[in-house]
Amino acid sequence: MISAVRRTGAVSLSVFTATGRACMLLMQMLYSIPVAIKRYELLLEQLYRVGVLTLPIIIVAALFVGMVLALQGYNTLVDFGAESSLGLLVALSLTRELGPVLAGLLFAGRAGAALTAEIGLMKATEQLAGMEMMAVDPVWRVLLPRFLAGVLSVPLLAVLFTAVGIFGGYLLGVDVLGVDQGVFWSAMQQGVDFQQDVVNGLLKSLVFGILISLIAVFMGYDASPTPAGVSTATTLTVVVSSLVVLIMDFCLTSMMFQ
Repeated sequence: MISAVRRTGAVSLSVFTATGRACMLLMQMLYSIPVAIKRYELLLEQLYRVGVLTLPIIIVAALFVGMVLALQGYNTLVDFGAESSLGLLVALSLTRELGPVLAGLLFAGRAGAALTAEIGLMKATEQLAGMEMMAVDPVWRVLLPRFLAGVLSVPLLAVLFTAVGIFGGYLLGVDVLGVDQGVFWSAMQQGVDFQQDVVNGLLKSLVFGILISLIAVFMGYDASPTPAGVSTATTLTVVVSSLVVLIMDFCLTSMMFQ
């Protein structure tokens, strides 16, 4: 019993300590933003590596998620004679929930893990220590461009995910299941509110981007400089980011959609 309490306390202490170090790192990166703006080419490079290279998995996943959502929604709505609301169902599901959440999860699995592994390997090969020896702060030179690229990429990827998902629902619902095209789009236009649905979805994805990017760069920067340490940090990035996205999704949804 005592050993279990001791282990619980040790785990809780390590979690709070890591959270504190992550917050301090975030403050350092925010303080270094004016310096990083002068080297905007670093940000553009990371936007390509983090955002553009994630597009294929986002587009493919969004297309099939939209098609599955339309298929399941049609099979349910047709029992009540409400298949005309299929477009509204697909649009609201994607803009409010599935777009931001799935884009965040896919970003964490693809780009977040890559960021952690890259920074961890730079630490293991003493590249970060070499920068400090040359009076170059690795926070603004390495961490900040990757953090900002992640923050900017997730909302854009969520918008693209939502758009492609709606297109996939349109393809299946109109061209395959026979829902009227005009009814599909008109129900969507009448039922989707820009402020309540679209803007809140964008705010969700922005929060997810900040959290996932911070976790990714912190895990890589805080990893042990060994192969096992980098591997553990990469795994923790995906697991922790996924859990944080789902927990924050519940918290944000309870505040936004009441």
